[in-house]
Amino acid sequence: MRTALLQSSGRPGSIVENLKVLDEAAGRAAAAGAGLLTAPEMFLTGYAIGDDVGRLAEPADGDSADAIAEITTRHGLAIAYGYPERDGESVFNSAQLISATGDRLANYRKTHLFGCFERDHFTPGEQPVVQAELDGLSVGLMICYDVEFPEPVRAHALAGTDLLLVPTANMHPFQFVAESLVPVRAWENQMYVAYINRIGREGEFDFFGLSALAGPDGVARTRAGRGEELLFGDVDPALLAAYREANPYLKDRRPGLYGSLA
Repeated sequence: MRTALLQSSGRPGSIVENLKVLDEAAGRAAAAGAGLLTAPEMFLTGYAIGDDVGRLAEPADGDSADAIAEITTRHGLAIAYGYPERDGESVFNSAQLISATGDRLANYRKTHLFGCFERDHFTPGEQPVVQAELDGLSVGLMICYDVEFPEPVRAHALAGTDLLLVPTANMHPFQFVAESLVPVRAWENQMYVAYINRIGREGEFDFFGLSALAGPDGVARTRAGRGEELLFGDVDPALLAAYREANPYLKDRRPGLYGSLA
């Protein structure tokens, strides 16, 4: 499956403008043969929007989800995107996957909140593994800081995730996460990991880009620079099967020794 990664910060504070950016990227991605487009963390609203998080938050089935469903059906590809989700009095840092036919396939709430900004504005999610079937692949969702913890990524591996989507808002000086940690996560868990970052300065944050699709061989199949970019990579089931057969990590685990980790 050809996968498109939208490295962009959109237009922080404007849902209307960000939907336009997403629509334009979806058209380009579909024209290039992609079956899936993924946008960064909090793409719908912008990340560093302060108290506007609560004002702009929407339910998972809200107006913006309907608008994105219309984009997916018009262009004929699935879209995953980050947004602030309102559920009653709680607001979650969430990512949602909508199919090419406009169906809401999966909604994930970030489980590991990073820094004072996130802890002040969001409630942490409680479900570490959220998956959906897409074009014969098991696709999982995770957000930014979550992938820096080995446990939830391994939980996805044990649950059979083939492609892990990680909408991200990672900033200087943590470039090593994109450059080194993400390919290692893909290698040690025998999966593809798509890491889709924001760019440029928003408030106190300076996002560095470097989005990538890493394969089960630990190689970044495609890598963005530091500017706005739509990049493409292919998820190859044959390569996935070959490395799962050759790589012994999951087979050689001894879970009985790991009880203290919990």
